[in-house]
Amino acid sequence: MNTTVNLSRRNALFNSAGAAAAAVALPLAALGTTEAQAATSTGPVSKTASTITTRDGVEIYYKDWGPRNGQPVILSHGWPLSSDSWESAAFFLANNGFRVITHDRRGHGRSSQPWEGNDMDHYADDLAQLIEALDLKNIILAGFSTGGGEVARYVGRYGTKRIAKLGLISSVPPLMLKTDTNPDGLPIEVFDGIRAGQVKDRGQLYLDIASGPFYNYNRPGAKPSQGIIQAWYAQGMQGGFKNTYDSIKAFSETDFRDDLKKFDKPTLIIHGDDDQVVPIKAAGIASAKIVKGSKLIVYPGAPHGLTDTHKEKFNNDFLAFAKS
Repeated sequence: MNTTVNLSRRNALFNSAGAAAAAVALPLAALGTTEAQAATSTGPVSKTASTITTRDGVEIYYKDWGPRNGQPVILSHGWPLSSDSWESAAFFLANNGFRVITHDRRGHGRSSQPWEGNDMDHYADDLAQLIEALDLKNIILAGFSTGGGEVARYVGRYGTKRIAKLGLISSVPPLMLKTDTNPDGLPIEVFDGIRAGQVKDRGQLYLDIASGPFYNYNRPGAKPSQGIIQAWYAQGMQGGFKNTYDSIKAFSETDFRDDLKKFDKPTLIIHGDDDQVVPIKAAGIASAKIVKGSKLIVYPGAPHGLTDTHKEKFNNDFLAFAKS
């Protein structure tokens, strides 16, 4: 994996958006762990057939597919997408006997767009309340990209009492940002560039990401799918501007290393070795080193969005893990 080459391509993509993101950066409001857990520990969570309302008043949209007596599978989506990004896998798993729940993270898709709380602690608390409201147990819990961070933080805050298995798919843990203790991460300038691109022209930024590095459609010989590109764009634009902006900090700067150390259930890690968005060395490979007994499957030549580009292989690999 040539991280330097990938970084240069990514910088080229976002340079058009300018490099002034630091000047427009918005503060990220977040509760401390103890305070956040206290805020979500009392009172019932209201529920309808397709939404819950969290204890801090945020409406979370979810889909609940498959037989109600099937083993629950929860799939958490990536940035800046929604539960729609999981439709293929959810349909496949539901048709194989699993009860599949996918939700729109706060600020994304059809969920509420709160000004505050767009951070991993709140994402994990929302997930915990969804699990509580549906009274789910023996769960196979998996996340793609940013969703993998949500899964990791859920385990870090709530443990694995309700969990049977875990999955990290093209996921951001352990830490995307380059630091003294994480030299394989990406420089802050990469994420500043994404923020600047969002402020300048969010629609164009999303089209550029979907038609370029997310699916490796910028690689020689690639055959872009306009349907996939447009679906990605539509999902992204449905999310709140402030929420998707704040989420860039959440997925890039949150350190999940301590959360991963609490993984004590069978864990599947899938990552493409040509992932230009979340490079495998700093992500999938690094996570596999932390999570004891985890199974790492590397997809040769696969991009970040491998759940679409390698749909059949991914669905069957995940099904085999779920049934094992």
